[in-house]
Amino acid sequence: MARRDPHNRTRYWRDPALPGFSLLAADFTTHDYAPHSHDALVVAVTEAGGAEFRSRGRTDEARAERLLVFNPAEPHSGRMGRSRRWRYRSLYAGAPAITDLARALGVEAVPYFLANRIEDPALIGTFLDLHRALDGAADDLRRHELAVAGFGALFRRHADGGSRIPRGPRDRALLDRAVALMRERHAETLTLEDLGQAVGLTPFQLIGLFKRGTGMTPHAYLTQIRLRAATAQLHAGMGLAEAALSAGFYDQSALQNHFKRAYGITPLQYLRVHLA
Repeated sequence: MARRDPHNRTRYWRDPALPGFSLLAADFTTHDYAPHSHDALVVAVTEAGGAEFRSRGRTDEARAERLLVFNPAEPHSGRMGRSRRWRYRSLYAGAPAITDLARALGVEAVPYFLANRIEDPALIGTFLDLHRALDGAADDLRRHELAVAGFGALFRRHADGGSRIPRGPRDRALLDRAVALMRERHAETLTLEDLGQAVGLTPFQLIGLFKRGTGMTPHAYLTQIRLRAATAQLHAGMGLAEAALSAGFYDQSALQNHFKRAYGITPLQYLRVHLA
């Protein structure tokens, strides 16, 4: 068993939006991990401080500029070392999650990692965003989108073996069809699978299609459609809560948060000017 200390804080949970995933948020001041392994693929991001870890017969350091990856059943251990603090987040992708990821990426076999330490600042940011989204109030489409994009980039850029992830086409007609479906069904609960199947793409390919064609992810683009729909309903005299639900937002608070992030003002501030 790992040594416990009253100053150490950990949270461990599962997210129903991503079956097969579990998550850990830890803040250690004194802690040693005995040699152990997981049945899951482990991805860990350091937020503050650092630690030492040992794997494959060598000792290395966990730091904020490094992403750590451990294959399923790969033994490793860790300790605080020279650092006085180690605050980090880990994602554990179990067998069901790996199966779902392979399907979303359009591959038959998930690749293997020959190195535990990965230095890729953009990817570190992606996994921090994913973990924080799973720790917050992000909707299911956003969570799934971050998971598919993050693991797709991780496998493509840093893994060995497995199946090659097929790249999506650069096809304006496919993008137009996906956007038309979003406009038609924006009030419904849409998934990456729904949109991808409609145009014959995997979720990973769909994300790439939107980024290349619009500069936005599918979730971000759908949010803009919903914001415009809610704004039209507000202009027509509909109440804020009703307009939010009619446009496809989870509730009034979700509409207010997205509206302010997009435009810098609240819906009510907008209405005071445009309905004055």
